[in-house]
Amino acid sequence: MKKVMMKLSGMTCPSCLSKIERAVGSLDGTDQIKVLFNAGKLKFTLDPDKTKTVDVKTAIEKMGYEVQGIKEKGLN
Repeated sequence: MKKVMMKLSGMTCPSCLSKIERAVGSLDGTDQIKVLFNAGKLKFTLDPDKTKTVDVKTAIEKMGYEVQGIKEKGLN
């Protein structure tokens, strides 16, 4: 498992938050999903054996949001 933080742009209202959380939550291997609307960040844990970070990025971009940066940290 690893922790992932993505910097997002394009969120214009709080309903964007729930759309992103649902989309990321529908991907296998994602958990603890939290969108920080005011900070423009998405935080979640990811099982890289089930889903890749790039798959999450692609899902977000298909919804019309931009991923401006990604930070990953492995969990022990």
